[in-house]
Amino acid sequence: MCLLATVAAAAPAQRDAKPTLEFTRRFKSLAAGQKLPDIDRARAAALKHTSKAKRDGTVSVTNAQDTYTASVGVGSPATQYTLLIDTGSSNTWVGADQSYTPTSTSTDTGNTVQVSYGSGSFSGEEYTDTVTLGSGLTITKQSIGVASSAQGFTGVDGILGVGPTDLTSGTVSNTDTVPTVTDNLYSAGTISTEVLGIYYAPAAGSDSTGELSFGSVDTSKTTGDVAYVPITSTSPASEYWGIDQSISYGSTSILSSTAGIVDTGTTLILIASDAYSTYQSATGGTEDQTTGLLTISSDQYSSLSDLNFEIGGTTYALNANAQIWPRSLNSAIGGTSGDIYLVVSDIGTDSGSGLDFINGYTFLERYYSVFDTTNSQVGFATTSNTDATSN
Repeated sequence: MCLLATVAAAAPAQRDAKPTLEFTRRFKSLAAGQKLPDIDRARAAALKHTSKAKRDGTVSVTNAQDTYTASVGVGSPATQYTLLIDTGSSNTWVGADQSYTPTSTSTDTGNTVQVSYGSGSFSGEEYTDTVTLGSGLTITKQSIGVASSAQGFTGVDGILGVGPTDLTSGTVSNTDTVPTVTDNLYSAGTISTEVLGIYYAPAAGSDSTGELSFGSVDTSKTTGDVAYVPITSTSPASEYWGIDQSISYGSTSILSSTAGIVDTGTTLILIASDAYSTYQSATGGTEDQTTGLLTISSDQYSSLSDLNFEIGGTTYALNANAQIWPRSLNSAIGGTSGDIYLVVSDIGTDSGSGLDFINGYTFLERYYSVFDTTNSQVGFATTSNTDATSN
């Protein structure tokens, strides 16, 4: 595999000192009858039907089964809230579980805020307040939503939205768009370039940890340089952290160069229905009726070829172990202990929709990802997890 052959000239500076925020991944066992691919497909459908012209307060559906949460301080003195990290939406809000506690830094703007996520929603008042993101990252007068009503968010307090700013359009009354936390860190000069780096650790058990790095790349988490590609020009992927890529399984082409997105809110790797059929045939997988995932035998696992993602002339390979669901978490998805399930699933529509793939968590746990607003680009780098056999 040819990894990280080139680095774009517009790459942001990589520093040793990095403002960071740690987060934790927790997987909730599925309820009876739920299937993980169905949950991810519902999110994908919501993403596809969210257009800039017709957003009307509706953005992406949040995957509430596989959650990545950070402790975020709001107010002074700060109250700590457990917030989902979502690159597919951009409003930051609290109050779903723990109620908002106003302090001397809290200001009610008088505006209302309402966001529907497909499988959940919230509505309430917009406040500005001091927000603390880990050590040394304090934002004054950050717009936050304070929920008076929230559905679909159990065990968390809200969302830390780190998607593109335009996703806030139509969500707050009397307001065009709302600056995100990364927008405000950059505007205040706390970070010199508007970049967010994300590192995930593979899920060896029920919990695993990761890190958000604001303003720079945490080179202690990477084993190679970051290679960047521009945001795709193809809609609707272009409204998110969208890129162009092609996919091959060994020497077999799975998906020709097309547009899709990189998304922390999606668990699996979703690909267009026609590409999924090709992948299923190539691997010999059969669809398991209980989990909805492709399942393979031990012999088929031993024969798996690399799944190659070509992005901007660089190939990012997922080895056999990276293509399977963590066997220690089989019971959480209704699976059978010892069985082998593949993490590539059907997005639900054929290629040509303008959003033909989603590189979700199962891709991102193998590669460090960089979301660069300043230069309108997304980057990836290898980590110590790239070729790990933790699954």
